Amino acid sequence: MRKLYIVGIGAGDPDHVTMQAVKAIRQVDVFFVIGKGAEKRELLDVRTAVLDEHMNHPFEVVEIADPPRDRAPADYTGTILDWHDRRSALLESAFARVDGVGGILVWGDPSLYDSTLRMIERVLERRIVTFEYEVIPGITSAQALAARHRMVLHRIGEPVHITTGRKLRESGLGESALVMLDGECSFTEVGGDDIHIWWGAYLGMPDEVLIEGPLRAVERRILSTRAELRAAKGWIMDIYLLRRG
Repeated sequence: MRKLYIVGIGAGDPDHVTMQAVKAIRQVDVFFVIGKGAEKRELLDVRTAVLDEHMNHPFEVVEIADPPRDRAPADYTGTILDWHDRRSALLESAFARVDGVGGILVWGDPSLYDSTLRMIERVLERRIVTFEYEVIPGITSAQALAARHRMVLHRIGEPVHITTGRKLRESGLGESALVMLDGECSFTEVGGDDIHIWWGAYLGMPDEVLIEGPLRAVERRILSTRAELRAAKGWIMDIYLLRRG
């Protein structure tokens, strides 16, 4: 493989794909996709829809089965590093069979809670296959959440704290936090009656759902809505902002 484009394609809406991203994917001969199984087939379908809309020449899609990992490990960092190593080995094998330009379509943006760039670095460090690569930014779920709720993510002069559900449970809430990757609904463990939440699921997709209000007033609604959506689709992608005061 001569070159690899790592392209952020946004949070689910095909219109989130930028003109820079369109120009990049039109240079690609083979797209590599790490599959998430039958339950999350819709995520692959969205990528396919993006290609169907924007590609202007024949291309190939190589699907790679995502290796399993422990979802509740005692050693979280070690488990994730091992998972990244196994994923990068699969990508390396796929790259070696391609003579041309490759592409990986990344949900949201490659810089935010995504492992693609780390895996590419591992592949290149082993020097079995060599190639140039370029990163194209995408619209994140954080941006999509703010736009759909018509809000600014921070107060005047204040920072934006982006974290995960696991870290929210460990560290608690300061003034505000944008929380991703929270399968345990950690907002229910945050104390206080002065907290507001802006929550969104499947942002940019036809099944998008938004809920906003005082946390204690709407948390049960979010829990039940989230459970119903996950049961219906088999998976869920959500994000929320918590803010005190």
